[in-house]
Amino acid sequence: MAELAAETIFHIGTLPVTNTFINTLLVDGVLIGSTIALNKKLKKIPGMFQNIIEYVFATFYSFIAEITGKHVKVIFPFVVSFFLFILVSNWGGLLPGVGTIGFFEGEGKERHLIPLFRNATSDVNVTFALALISLVVTHILSVKTVGIKDYLSRYFSLNPIMLFVGILEIVSEITKIISLSFRLYGNIFAGEVVLVTVSSLFAFLVPIPFMLLEIIVGLVQALVFSILTMVFMSILMTPHHTEAHVKGENGKY
Repeated sequence: MAELAAETIFHIGTLPVTNTFINTLLVDGVLIGSTIALNKKLKKIPGMFQNIIEYVFATFYSFIAEITGKHVKVIFPFVVSFFLFILVSNWGGLLPGVGTIGFFEGEGKERHLIPLFRNATSDVNVTFALALISLVVTHILSVKTVGIKDYLSRYFSLNPIMLFVGILEIVSEITKIISLSFRLYGNIFAGEVVLVTVSSLFAFLVPIPFMLLEIIVGLVQALVFSILTMVFMSILMTPHHTEAHVKGENGKY
């Protein structure tokens, strides 16, 4: 049965190194290594593989540009980074050996497998960290884009009603972390539990449909996290009083 918490493989001093942390390093290595390798093979006259990669990224860029407008060049790298990391983590967890290669701990009925590698996004600590990074970057970009005065006016006002609205905004920003992290964690961990359960009952054929379903879920969850991050960034990078200025100048919205 899949454990809720990531299992500790070894310690560096007092720092525990878990199987999800090792998997995170492997995902980072795959992404960085692939980026370096692709960058070295880029040609002015692209081949079929380069054309496919460029088409995918161009389509993604156009989609983000339609929503974020002039902020696309700033938002695009973050959205793609989140998407690729989460997608590779989700799909990497389906590879043979992930969650099954390890060592046994305990004796008798207490004996259980400690896998060396475990899907990083099945650990709530990883998904919480991703959500926290998403929120922090969003607010940093907001301050840099609209300025500290307009940024603070979204949350603080001398008007009691607007101050109450600002407090609700602060609460909503906190709940974004919980929403982003637990949505991703819940879906991936649930899929891991289902696969472990089905695989323990049926060794062949039956687990295949569930694995195909998890491939789709992994893609969808990567898209959901990255698109929500894109939307949050786009909203906070829009000046808070834009509509008020338009109304003041034209007499209507």
